[in-house]
Amino acid sequence: MKALLDFVPLIIFFYLYKTVDPKDTHHPLLQLIGSAGGVDNNNILVATTGLIISMLIIYGGLFITQKFRLEKQQWIVLFMTVIFGGITLMLSDDFYIRLKAVILNLIFAGAFLLSPMFSKDKKPLIQRLFGPIFELSEQGWKNLNFAWAAMFVVMSLLHCFFAFIFMHGKYWGEFTAFGDMIVMFSFIIIQFIVLRKYFKSPDA
Repeated sequence: MKALLDFVPLIIFFYLYKTVDPKDTHHPLLQLIGSAGGVDNNNILVATTGLIISMLIIYGGLFITQKFRLEKQQWIVLFMTVIFGGITLMLSDDFYIRLKAVILNLIFAGAFLLSPMFSKDKKPLIQRLFGPIFELSEQGWKNLNFAWAAMFVVMSLLHCFFAFIFMHGKYWGEFTAFGDMIVMFSFIIIQFIVLRKYFKSPDA
């Protein structure tokens, strides 16, 4: 249920992005935050406003239900969204909200690569996540950890491609809302297929 809640802000973002007129400077959400809007990017500004508000509401609810705490990943996503989204709204420039996912995925890649250096047992992050599921050698965990880091680098490059290169960002909203989820889930499915013989026994 908690994982599904993380997708609600993305759905709201995509809906507003696709339904709001880019030239509409009088949208209620823009008036709510006191923004004069942009020239022809008001759909992104409205969608960004909806994204920030929905994330604050949902993560605020999670903060309360999780005994006044959020997971590190949730803090990072919330912080990056508010900072880059806020800059986007203040400057009425959608460059910064497009840049957010590029940098966010690079941060996750760096977290996987550097995790052995910042843990007492020198275990990579992926081992702490999937240790109860897989039985791998030390080199196996290193390889899997590197694969996850590489996946986030690829994700960052894809976001950069769809946001700034391919058809001037025409399909950036679609990729942000659905494309990266498809890439992520496909990677996870492939991982489980490749590593199926390394599953721990039910007794373990």
